Amino acid sequence: MLDHCSISHRGGVVLWSRSFTPEASHVASSAASPKAGTSEQKYEKDGYAVKWTFFNDLELIFVVAYQRILQLAYLFEPFLTTFVAVLACDEYWKIHALLTKRQYIVGFCQGIRRMGLAVFDNLLKTFEDKAAQVSRRLVQIRLDPESPSEDDSTVPTESPDVTQDEQQIARNVQALKNRLRGRGGRHGGRVAPRADSGASGPVSENESSKRKTKTKTQRKWGDEVPTESDMATLDFSLDKLDAGTDGRLASDLKSLVDSASLGTRTKDGLYEVKDWDFGNKGDASVIAKALNQEAAQRATSSLGALGSLFARLTGSKVLTEQDLKPVLEGMKQHLMKKNVAKEIADKVCEGVGEGLVGKKVGGFQTTSNTVRSALSASLTSILTPKTSTDLLLSIRTKLSSPSQKRVPYTITFVGVNGVGKSTNLSKVCFWLIQNNLRVLIAACDTFRSGAVEQLRVHVRNLSMLGVDGATDSKGRVELFEKGYGKDAAAIAKEAIAHAKENGFDVVLIDTAGRMQDNEPLMRALAKLVTVNSPDKIIFVGEALVGNEAVDQLTKFDRALRDFSSASSGKSRGIDGMLVTKWDTVDDKVGAALSMTYVTGQPIIFVGCGQTYTDLRQLRVDSVVQAILSD
Repeated sequence: MLDHCSISHRGGVVLWSRSFTPEASHVASSAASPKAGTSEQKYEKDGYAVKWTFFNDLELIFVVAYQRILQLAYLFEPFLTTFVAVLACDEYWKIHALLTKRQYIVGFCQGIRRMGLAVFDNLLKTFEDKAAQVSRRLVQIRLDPESPSEDDSTVPTESPDVTQDEQQIARNVQALKNRLRGRGGRHGGRVAPRADSGASGPVSENESSKRKTKTKTQRKWGDEVPTESDMATLDFSLDKLDAGTDGRLASDLKSLVDSASLGTRTKDGLYEVKDWDFGNKGDASVIAKALNQEAAQRATSSLGALGSLFARLTGSKVLTEQDLKPVLEGMKQHLMKKNVAKEIADKVCEGVGEGLVGKKVGGFQTTSNTVRSALSASLTSILTPKTSTDLLLSIRTKLSSPSQKRVPYTITFVGVNGVGKSTNLSKVCFWLIQNNLRVLIAACDTFRSGAVEQLRVHVRNLSMLGVDGATDSKGRVELFEKGYGKDAAAIAKEAIAHAKENGFDVVLIDTAGRMQDNEPLMRALAKLVTVNSPDKIIFVGEALVGNEAVDQLTKFDRALRDFSSASSGKSRGIDGMLVTKWDTVDDKVGAALSMTYVTGQPIIFVGCGQTYTDLRQLRVDSVVQAILSD
């Protein structure tokens, strides 16, 4: 089975070779040269596989060639290791116990020329016979799986001589490792004499037991067909909700829902998520305080605080563009520190400047009120939604419309890769379930590995969470999936049809993440929107993106409008935003201002954690005060 084997020095001189076929020898000699520093390489040509390895301690390169359809697991370890050990444990080494590394290598090369052929053929025959026995045994097991493995007739007999040879080989291998370990790292130096001249002899049982390391306990597989109870014990795909796991189930439910983050119930019984609380950082009089502090200290050289920029605007006078120019520049820098995109900061400052030019101010309080009013008005006008943000009202309005057949409300979640679309979709699903709505989740991310499984886990978790103290929510949420590699638009269409037939109220469509510059994927997304006409298209973005938010939203909205109008004649764009990782930006909430300015659409929710209750609503005044804070 082995066609060629050669031993070369690191310098390139072939010391010894053994070939059984001239083709294999030719392929081995023409293979790519081994590179120093690589432990093992492989090269295939003309139906042969050529492999080589380095014995760095002996400065030797071993090259073997065989038919590539064969799987020869014994080539390097243990065959070549044993071959080296047998040659190195010749009588020559027992006489010369103290050798330099160079003398050791020269003597080894002499041993190869003297007895390499005989040792090689004997060892090769031994290992090939063993491999053939194992192969025959595997074939017999496949043909007759019920044959008892304890049958002594199927076990090949071995003579005591062969066993003795194997033990001697094992001792030789250990002796070679000990000798090379003692010479490792010495170049031309002498090695300390061994305490025991019989180092190549057998290792004691105590020493061998110490060298044994703990191995992982392997599973014991029986020969009989497993029963249903055996299969149940091996099934780890689902949680076992038996009587003995009540404590574990309770702890799992606590990890899914944060009681401190739960929303509130209105008088009508509707579940509302909490508003995001910025703490005390959004003080309404922050600019006035900054102005008073600046006036008291007379430190006009520092422009770090937003309020200090307006301290010079005192006295009774009419403000001009020249007066406001340094103030507006400092304001722009402040907005950019709050994570507002540069283009948006320029627009905000321009609006504030237009509102202040020509104003007559006098005194600190008048200046403070004037500046703050203009800045707050500009920010509020941008953040104030032009459409309704009451998503629950829109859902109930459509469901209660007098139509012949009830049509579910559909929401499509879109965005770039890795922003948390699936996670925050499940949070919105929890909010809908708490409002007694039946939800169908459509797994339209047919590209990312594990996307369907991720939604399946969310559906399983949401089914265990109760509504108003109920034990579970089974029947209120289901997953519609068709696997991977399918057309996302077709899956969404089938999901909506399934929701109509089975009485679901809302369909949440999860889509694959895609970059805004990928035209083919944006066309596919526009196709999904055009075919299914969802009621809401929610863009999921991160609160950390800053300037990238403008590019993402602009191109997403433009691509959806262009591609959808080209195919159907009706333009559809982004209807709202869901900003994730909101809890990581503190008061640097400029991404909300940038996203709202680009699309003119409101921010419906913000995600702020890893549980299903970590969903919040934004209030315009709170965001404005967070942006104004220092």
